[in-house]
Amino acid sequence: MSILDPTQDVVVCGPASWNHLISLGRLPEPVPHMQFAERSWHTVGGTSAGKAAHLAGLGIPTMLHAPLGRDKDGERIAARLHAAGVDLRAVASDRTEKHVSLMARDGRVSLYVATPSAPSADDVSSAVSSALAADVAVLDLSELGHAVLRDLEHSPHCPSIWTDLHDYDGSAAFHEPFLRAAEVVLMNADATDDAWALLASCVARGPRLAVCTLGAQGAIALEADGTRHEVAAVPAEVVDTNGAGDAFMAGLLAATLQGADIDSALSAAAEQARVAIEGEHLHPALRAGG
Repeated sequence: MSILDPTQDVVVCGPASWNHLISLGRLPEPVPHMQFAERSWHTVGGTSAGKAAHLAGLGIPTMLHAPLGRDKDGERIAARLHAAGVDLRAVASDRTEKHVSLMARDGRVSLYVATPSAPSADDVSSAVSSALAADVAVLDLSELGHAVLRDLEHSPHCPSIWTDLHDYDGSAAFHEPFLRAAEVVLMNADATDDAWALLASCVARGPRLAVCTLGAQGAIALEADGTRHEVAAVPAEVVDTNGAGDAFMAGLLAATLQGADIDSALSAAAEQARVAIEGEHLHPALRAGG
């Protein structure tokens, strides 16, 4: 495994959102009725915002390029990310991404209330320049991430690329260029019944390491040479599982930057996931700010 210099920046490119989370005893049935929420709160969401906050919290200098509108929601996100120590570079958008999430013990439904507009060529160029100056670029599945990846592929110098494939099923076309360009990929097992086979199909297309989180069962990882790794989940007082995968990836990357081997990095990742699970926010530092 290569050991990277932790004094160098990590650049994260992808979504940040303003979320309204509503906890229910059960998910609503598709019939007219009234239901009372157990609790509700507003907070920063978005997979890239979560990773950036956790990396900053672990002492890794982190720059985040994320689409934000010039609106109240964008201001709230920016204030909380700055308070969390993230070097935010807002990508101009007509509106800020916004979600309403219904959460219950029997599942979760996320409603996308607003989505960002396409990034401008200048904003993409700025994100590419940041990535080229960094040791690691975390490119999340998004229009911005795809545009940055496309431009990086034409550069003679390219940072180490890490990508979160989320609920990848092994064949989704949008994920393919991210997978083939990445050194390390992370995913969950929601869309597969054979996680080891999914990981094998991933490393066959380029990454040196593929990792699959398994919720309460921990996580597994496969190296390109076929070496397998497993890590148990860290016991936690579960408040909200939102963002656990982002925290896991941040913990894995931070430990790798600090020279940890794969097993040690996976253990650090599992411990970092606990930080997200035990709170109402993607990271505790995101409570602060506007």
